[in-house]
Amino acid sequence: MARKLVLITGASSGIGEAMARQLAQKGWDLALAARREDRLIALAEEMKAQNGVDSLIIPADLSKPGEPERIVSEIEKAGRQIDGLVNNAGAGQPGYFTETEWDDQARFLELMVTSYLKLIHLVLPGMEERRFGRIINVSSVSALLPIATGHTRFSGTIYPGAKGLLIKVSQSLKAEMTGKNVHATAVCPGYTWSEFHDVNGARQSISQLPDYWMLTAEDVALSAYDAVERNKAVCVPGAWYKFLVGLMRVLPDPAGDWLISRQSKRAMKQAQANKAAAE
Repeated sequence: MARKLVLITGASSGIGEAMARQLAQKGWDLALAARREDRLIALAEEMKAQNGVDSLIIPADLSKPGEPERIVSEIEKAGRQIDGLVNNAGAGQPGYFTETEWDDQARFLELMVTSYLKLIHLVLPGMEERRFGRIINVSSVSALLPIATGHTRFSGTIYPGAKGLLIKVSQSLKAEMTGKNVHATAVCPGYTWSEFHDVNGARQSISQLPDYWMLTAEDVALSAYDAVERNKAVCVPGAWYKFLVGLMRVLPDPAGDWLISRQSKRAMKQAQANKAAAE
């Protein structure tokens, strides 16, 4: 009997790579999609050696229209079906809204929203018919907290909104698939050690944050896997972020806005102090 196969986008590093490792340990075969083919090949070889699983390598740039259809087509041509989907590919769009070109925002939306929804729409009917499926959408805790301009400066003005959409979609999918053994989860990490912050230019600041602000990709992947198996629609990894999200649910909006703004400024001030002490 063939092993189940999971498609993971953005699998060449960070949370995507950690998800591949986590699912390979659980016996899933992998379909790895990202732009950097060499990294995908290296990861596939390592997972084969360590866990005995097979991988399909699919170089892809999901900021380009048509890539989701091509990815799914290549998997089907290989004679495989998609039993799991991890929507993880992504990047920030640094700069405030007036500082960026619309073409950049359009690419951001294609990558961070449209590609996710297209892939879900392509694979969900088969999952429903076979009465098995696991979908993980990598969202962000920023979608559950008041806006912090320091965050949007590096990640993008529409980043929290795009991530918020993934939460609502995951919740809706869970409701629609009730009783069909198709689970959907939005995992909402906070700051996570990954290349994401190198790409958006925030690495220097992020690396100086207090330890309790930082998550590892492995912790995020473990939390996501546990949540989707339990059919939990929204998962917030890390005790600090669970506390913040819980607190925001009971505070009046103005108080929450003030607190998050204060915490962000305090964290950045601490980061600057840590950096100065290290120099």
